[in-house]
Amino acid sequence: MTLWLAIPLILLLLVVLLFLLVLASSIHFHFRVRRLGKDDRIEFDIKAVYGLVKFHYEVPALVFQSLEQGIKLKVETSGIAPVKLDSEKEGQVDKESVTQWLKDIRTALHATRGLKKWLKDTLSHIQITKLDWSTDFSLGEAATTATAVGALWGLKWTMIRVLSRMVRLVHKPGIFVAPVFRDQPSFATEAVCSGKLSAGYALYAGLLLLRRVSKVEGGLGRWKRLLSRERS
Repeated sequence: MTLWLAIPLILLLLVVLLFLLVLASSIHFHFRVRRLGKDDRIEFDIKAVYGLVKFHYEVPALVFQSLEQGIKLKVETSGIAPVKLDSEKEGQVDKESVTQWLKDIRTALHATRGLKKWLKDTLSHIQITKLDWSTDFSLGEAATTATAVGALWGLKWTMIRVLSRMVRLVHKPGIFVAPVFRDQPSFATEAVCSGKLSAGYALYAGLLLLRRVSKVEGGLGRWKRLLSRERS
């Protein structure tokens, strides 16, 4: 009889221990964007639960068609998770899609009490462990290129200062601007960003978001419609 009582207790303790281990872990992410001539590539990786859960998103092709048609892109998704993802789809970023995104943002704001504050608090717990951004460019004339270097430096550091107010920068960012003195315009840039967020705080933030949504009449229904449209 004692043994039959001990087995459920041991199982319960193992479940609790496993849950605590998950909460003590971190969600790691790695973002990389590169442009070299006409070659564009965007990569985004997420690892959680000590690497047992992995997601990889990649945009290997970005094609600017016109101001009217916008940008055509291909998105590849893969990963190791409770439900494995392996997919490839094409998308279009144009005036219509941007307008729809803005509408979705307004819907989310109206469907959530204090969404801006929730987002600000959540971002403040993200730690950026690596941030490197290098740019090589030429405007075709040496004097014009040299003048533009200072402006680009100023723009980059302004963006970094804005970012540092939202997230925690663990190390000093590596910001580089290299003028290339050529007779023809050229542009190459690469940005790499790595960071992490406590899994425990991510769970807390998710529960807090659910609580804020539930306080708005019809909030859960509006969020459900938004998420279902994103998956379709």
